[in-house]
Amino acid sequence: WDETHFGKMGSYYINRTFFFDVHPPLGKMLIGLAGYLSGYDGTFPFQKPGDRYEQHNYVGMRGVRLYRLVSSWLALLCFSVQMLELSKSLPAALLTAFILIFDTGCITLSQYILLDPILMFFLMGAVLSMVKCNSCADRPFSASWWFWLSLTGVNLAGAMGVKFVGLFVVLLVGLNTIYDLWDLLGNLSLSLVVFGKHLLARVLCLILLPLALYMAMFAVHFTVLNKSGPGDGFFSSAFQSQLIGNNLYNVSIPE
Repeated sequence: WDETHFGKMGSYYINRTFFFDVHPPLGKMLIGLAGYLSGYDGTFPFQKPGDRYEQHNYVGMRGVRLYRLVSSWLALLCFSVQMLELSKSLPAALLTAFILIFDTGCITLSQYILLDPILMFFLMGAVLSMVKCNSCADRPFSASWWFWLSLTGVNLAGAMGVKFVGLFVVLLVGLNTIYDLWDLLGNLSLSLVVFGKHLLARVLCLILLPLALYMAMFAVHFTVLNKSGPGDGFFSSAFQSQLIGNNLYNVSIPE
């Protein structure tokens, strides 16, 4: 059922047809992009689960260009987190990667048009970036420290932009940041000015950057979907007047 739902959302993006959905737009935009790049024209109706795709080129949306790539990276990210940063044990890292590679649920999710593989990629990316940033604690404000801190913010925006369940990794990074700042505050060798710089850097990279990227996703969402479609009625008359094909299109709406 979910493949039918998200496949239809991807078709809406290809056709630039406005719709209303409960999830943030990033994952569905990537699904539409995968379909567009693979030659899918957005004409399959996605009416009910089990319908045959027949001549429609659904392969790109289902996996070759996006999901298989994302799913294959998950094992590498797990290996990197375990081997390079946490356990520093090759057997533990290999075991973690193989457990994920041969997990039936992960294999199944990676075969269909779903948001979960994309979400897992950003979740694992956020964890890896956070751990790598922690490993640079002995050289704060270096290029690598800024890179991993900023990449953590980018991955947080990605996780939130796919599904709201991405807020759990935001909570994880937030707790880690609070612990880190508390430890810095207790370091008597650091001045309040240096501590303020640490605080400002985290506000910039872990709060402002993700929020800016999250809002940018919606800006792209509303720019691409400029044609009338299902869900128009949830929005104001002034908004509907901007959608091509709507009964109120180009009508002057008084404030």
